[in-house]
Amino acid sequence: MINLAQKDIAYTFGKFVVTAMGVGMLLGIVLIMIGVYRGMMVDAEVLLHDIDADLWVVQENTLGPFAEASRLHEDLKNTLRSIEGVANSEALTFQNIQLPSEEKPIRVVAVGFDPFGTIDPINRDRLIAGRGISASHYQIVVSEKTGFHLNDTMVLGRNTYRVVGVTKGTVSSGGDPLVYVSLKDAQELQFMYSNARIRNDRQRHIMGSDATMVNTVVLQLKKGYDIDNVAQDIRQWKHKSVYTREQQKTILTKNLIERASKQIGLFTAILIVVSTIIIALIIYTMTLEKIKEISIMKLIGIPNSMIIKMIVQETLLLGFFAFIFGNIFSHLIYSHFPKRVVLEVPDAWMLFAVIMVASVLSSFVGVRKVINADPAAAIGG
Repeated sequence: MINLAQKDIAYTFGKFVVTAMGVGMLLGIVLIMIGVYRGMMVDAEVLLHDIDADLWVVQENTLGPFAEASRLHEDLKNTLRSIEGVANSEALTFQNIQLPSEEKPIRVVAVGFDPFGTIDPINRDRLIAGRGISASHYQIVVSEKTGFHLNDTMVLGRNTYRVVGVTKGTVSSGGDPLVYVSLKDAQELQFMYSNARIRNDRQRHIMGSDATMVNTVVLQLKKGYDIDNVAQDIRQWKHKSVYTREQQKTILTKNLIERASKQIGLFTAILIVVSTIIIALIIYTMTLEKIKEISIMKLIGIPNSMIIKMIVQETLLLGFFAFIFGNIFSHLIYSHFPKRVVLEVPDAWMLFAVIMVASVLSSFVGVRKVINADPAAAIGG
């Protein structure tokens, strides 16, 4: 039996390929949008994974340190270390800073920690050059995305810092690159006042600063102790908010990026609808272009079912090749995006199924035209 779809595509092969590539680029953007969402989820867990803490202790009645401002006294880590079941405790700070650059300042999130403590947030597997921090002052580990290299120097606040290490893939929940400094340096950057502010406060009879504050204290528990029980003890006796690793993950993935994920989801749905409409319009146009040929086929006795089969097959092939081109296009460009884009096979298969269904629905436009085609039109010229 003659395959009419194959014959028709072969006759207009160049036009068919260009059309599939155009629709494919649109589908590639859909895959990129899904990948952006996946990347946001991965970014939100990078720091949690590297710190590897069982409990996060923050200021009472806050969701800090990522969702809300949180301030604790640094010496709380020593108090918490004495609680039964706690193996390690360390104080951390998190703050947005701008690294100086020749072109424009680079926005990063600085993580402050005690380089001589028991919990190190720098994942050695992510170090691609240099080492971690080994001094209390003026050393910094940066992400490769900042553009700084080993032994580069930069001025932050009142001091000059030297790059002693470079990491790869270290980002905050918002996708900003991470840098690491000692806790003392981080406290000075975040909490120490400028000389002008200090003089002004003295005139107002305000003394002191918050230089010994931190944003959170993280805990690692001994084996065999129940996380929820230890957390409840801290809430009851130390009057602090405490979140487990899973609760902190929920805060990061839902509270912070939920609105962005909904926006991406809506935009993706709109793109799929637009793709369906475009495929339908293309099939309709292709059907109109060969309406005379269709009339001739009906005149010589070719059944509607065979002609309809041709239209449906062409639509499915258009959707299939558009999906292939979309995959190629997305894999060619995803690495150039400023934030992480994660392309996963299940997402691609899901999009493939959606496109096949959309292609079948789109073919109904051409099918309707075929059914209504008048065989007499072939005689009328």
